[in-house]
Amino acid sequence: MSSALSVPHLVAIALFPGVDALDVTGPAEVFAMAGQVLGAGRARYDVRFVGSRRGPVPTFSGVRLHVEETFAQQRGTLDTLLVPGSMVVGPDGPAPNVDAEVVAWLRAVGPTAGRVASVCAGTHVTAAAGLLDGHRATTHWATVARLAAEHPAIDVESDPIFVHSGRMWTSAGITASLDLALALVAEDHGEEAALEVARIMVMYLQRPGGQSQFSVPLAQRASDRPDLRGLRLWIGENLAADLSVPALASRMAMSERHFARVFHAETGSTPGAFVELMRLEAARRLLERTERVPAEIAAGCGFGSLETLHRVFRARLRTTPGEYRRRFHTAVPARAMS
Repeated sequence: MSSALSVPHLVAIALFPGVDALDVTGPAEVFAMAGQVLGAGRARYDVRFVGSRRGPVPTFSGVRLHVEETFAQQRGTLDTLLVPGSMVVGPDGPAPNVDAEVVAWLRAVGPTAGRVASVCAGTHVTAAAGLLDGHRATTHWATVARLAAEHPAIDVESDPIFVHSGRMWTSAGITASLDLALALVAEDHGEEAALEVARIMVMYLQRPGGQSQFSVPLAQRASDRPDLRGLRLWIGENLAADLSVPALASRMAMSERHFARVFHAETGSTPGAFVELMRLEAARRLLERTERVPAEIAAGCGFGSLETLHRVFRARLRTTPGEYRRRFHTAVPARAMS
């Protein structure tokens, strides 16, 4: 980081064809707004777009961004190196676009940068450069399994909005770039500055990294079987019921073994994991939107005990129900659970 207050904080954002525009412009806007918020004598952000060649670069949306400095021209130590991402959706689902020229540049300058921040599928680019080995990291939920499989030296976390590990920062998909950029501003200038930026930009909530990046329905594969689709809807409406494998198998008129096999084949999840995540999501909503005490929430969501609720929160979200409520409670009334 730049130590002298009068020296701008140099941010280089790598551009390549097909990059997601919001991965680039979201953080750039946050850094620019932070410059307006910061008082006199505090280091502002100098944001530069760098790429393999000067000139316009087409983004995924077709909007063209302009490279003002090439990788070869970039000189000096970067305070923040930001790697945006891009995904291509094919027959096998979303796949990250790993630009070879960006990877080569990261290998050259990444080790000396003050910090390296990767947005969405940009984590795959940073991983390909070897910069994330030995670190915790996250990426878009659709490619997190691929990241773990291709880079076993990385401690991949599937759930967080963003992860901070040493000088490495990684974030979930696209709009999480704003949360990541706000966290970087908070690290540089404190929480009050970051919150003021969030207020001016009319961001509904500055989400700390521990908040889940997706809901259970988004995390699960769709099923071609109407009976399983109906069962999953029924589970969501009856979380306090007996949702054990024997009970669910009986409801489906299947043997326990056959039911568990079919459920996993159709959804990519075990029945127990699916039920736990559905109960966790319901508990999160109630903590965010109601004043119910955790013990009541635990019972209503089918956890059985407050201790189990705490255990699941620690295992899945790395926090407690009380801390989660302090961070995310919005005082929006929710309808009582049926």
